[in-house]
Amino acid sequence: MLVIGRALMSAPGSSLLDEPSLGLAPCFVEEIFQMSAAQPRAAAHRALVEQNAAQALAIADHGYVMETGRIVLEGSADQLRDTRTSRSSTSG
Repeated sequence: MLVIGRALMSAPGSSLLDEPSLGLAPCFVEEIFQMSAAQPRAAAHRALVEQNAAQALAIADHGYVMETGRIVLEGSADQLRDTRTSRSSTSG
């Protein structure tokens, strides 16, 4: 968490976060996503690899969903949220 915070403080032009929530307490996960979302969107290029789809799509503009190493869905964060919602409501 310290490394992520330190990197974000320098306002990088680009960043890659690979599973930033892995192994963190839920309160720290929320903080990491808030820090990432607070970075100016116009100046930063960000890539986020994350299994917590809800958190990732909350701060994303665009996303890719992968299964066994293959891209199975791709689109805007809004489109992917809608797809996720429609899949969960029909799988019950």
